[in-house]
Amino acid sequence: MSNRSIVTEFLLQGFSDVRELQILHFVVFLAIYLVVLMGNLLIISAIILDHHLHTPMYFFLGNLSVLDLGSISVTVPKSMANSLLDIRVISYPACVAQVFFFVVFSSIDFALLTIMAYDRYVAICQPLHYERVMNRRACVQMAASAWIAGMVYSALHTESTFRLPFCQSNVLNQFFCEIPQLLKLACSDSYLSELGLLAVSAFLDLNCFAFIMVSYVQIFKAILRIPSEQGRHKAFSTCLPHLAVVSLFLSTGLFEYLKPTSSSASNLDLLVGVLYAVVPPMLNPVIYSMRNKEIKAALKKLIVSILFSKN
Repeated sequence: MSNRSIVTEFLLQGFSDVRELQILHFVVFLAIYLVVLMGNLLIISAIILDHHLHTPMYFFLGNLSVLDLGSISVTVPKSMANSLLDIRVISYPACVAQVFFFVVFSSIDFALLTIMAYDRYVAICQPLHYERVMNRRACVQMAASAWIAGMVYSALHTESTFRLPFCQSNVLNQFFCEIPQLLKLACSDSYLSELGLLAVSAFLDLNCFAFIMVSYVQIFKAILRIPSEQGRHKAFSTCLPHLAVVSLFLSTGLFEYLKPTSSSASNLDLLVGVLYAVVPPMLNPVIYSMRNKEIKAALKKLIVSILFSKN
């Protein structure tokens, strides 16, 4: 009991103590943030303005872009500010907010990726029923359910984590507040309830992953039965970007949560943090715009209209 103290702030891990490298970190993260901001805003604008993209798949993709913007905005700006000002402090309320919103955006992201797998399954395996199953009302209800469930899920995790007494220290071995690092600071045995919640979450995530994999097994079987090469290519072009995004999201997330824990600061913690918190929001717009002809055409039209409106 004597080791317990009231924590009012946390210290985040910096990328370097060398001033020049801190400035470099600020510049690199600023460039990444602007790329993510521009890429996702372009995709959202293209989906809203181009009536050809008013379909279930692009409705969910627009939601995904909003989540990518939110996810990276939770972590990167604070890290940039800390490097620029040469500080490491984050207040207790700011840490709570960072955990809550990061878990919100990550959990909704995974839920939407699961819904998008179902959308592709119905579109390719049951095309005659697609308009009836994936109607406007159904899509809105599925998206709203994902958002509400993600907020409730995150509220439970955040409350369970910050209810714990912290008696180790207030130093987090990461550039933003995250649950695994906070659990390291919790007093012995006091974090068992949160571990139980994490186990339930892992079970739900595995079920979503299994659903996605089973859906894609059926999708690829259906695609291979398409007689025309052009038809197969079109079907693959709508599925492969989604599968790539799912793989990126799951591989980086699993690496973060399954890597060996360490009580001391490690460059591996920072690297993995960047991989799963920064890289997916940056690559998602690139993956979808490179492999999808409709998105590329809509983006070209949007950029041309912006350039000509300025002239």
